[in-house]
Amino acid sequence: MKLDSTIISHKPVSHGGIYSIPNPDPKILDFSSNINPLGPTPKAVKSIKSNLKTLSIYPDPESSDLRKILQKYTKIPSSQIVVGNGATEIIYNFCRSFLSSKTKVLIPIPTFGEYEAAARLSGAKITFFKTFDLEKDIDNFISKLPNNGCIFICNPNNPTGNLISKNNLKKILSQAKRNNCLMFVDECFIELVPQHEESIIDLVKKNDNLIILRSLTKSFGLAGIRIGYGVSSKKIISILNKIKIPWNVSGLAQQAAKESISTPNYLIKSKKLILQELNYLKANISKLDKFDCYDSTTNFILIKTKIDSDELQKKLLQKKILIRNCSNIRGLDHNFIRIAVKKRKENQKLLRALKEI
Repeated sequence: MKLDSTIISHKPVSHGGIYSIPNPDPKILDFSSNINPLGPTPKAVKSIKSNLKTLSIYPDPESSDLRKILQKYTKIPSSQIVVGNGATEIIYNFCRSFLSSKTKVLIPIPTFGEYEAAARLSGAKITFFKTFDLEKDIDNFISKLPNNGCIFICNPNNPTGNLISKNNLKKILSQAKRNNCLMFVDECFIELVPQHEESIIDLVKKNDNLIILRSLTKSFGLAGIRIGYGVSSKKIISILNKIKIPWNVSGLAQQAAKESISTPNYLIKSKKLILQELNYLKANISKLDKFDCYDSTTNFILIKTKIDSDELQKKLLQKKILIRNCSNIRGLDHNFIRIAVKKRKENQKLLRALKEI
């Protein structure tokens, strides 16, 4: 059996979550997953319970009703929306469709590892741009944009929490268009940014090289049922809809997503909590000698630690707390961890544990 070299060399990306560790314990307090601290909406939970009778029915393969609701939510036509089994499915389908061994790809690092993994599977030629704050390095980054290639930008960025302004994203987009370059912008955390609205989702209407990624996993606490969506030009979306696997999104996921999006006050309440607890965690962790917090605009914090991240993760696991060890993220090392913003009692438990180490 002969396999393509990209498959032979492929390395799955490691992520957080309780199944990222041996012998996962459901009692573990998980700070490694950046999920909305409020969890799923009550309406979403209720819809899952009330639709259990549909388990024997194939789901709508086009997620038609959900796309109509997303059209109202995003103000983008449903013909320009694709729904995926989590946002990650859309990343891989995009790379499979539009990247090849001839494609030059530019990725700022540190960032979400699946862009690199999916691009490598497509044989693309990847260049990395190292920065902890792309907002401050915009001009240098723009000078590196490839011709006839593709760039990936996570906004706000995971794991740093930095947010790029809409004006700077427009500058990048303008140059990308001149370079005939695709621009993939991951906005999976944008709805959990408390203070600024920097989304460029509306720009897909006039820019056929722009792709926006969104996740209901993060914003609406639906990590366990996997659902996300992409927004782009009709041409790009038609291709992504064409190549996705049949019935890629379960009926229960579609129902829960529809109910989640139809709960407008949920994100307002979530962002208020995130801002309060983000400031609380940063202020208190910064008082500890062994830790330095990076500024974040969303529901997680990157922390530089004087304790080896492997050792720190093990010590916290003994206290039934899981943090994200960032040593396997390109551009970081064993001096970095990431924590999610949770509710006050949970955050207090983390702080006590860090003080004891």
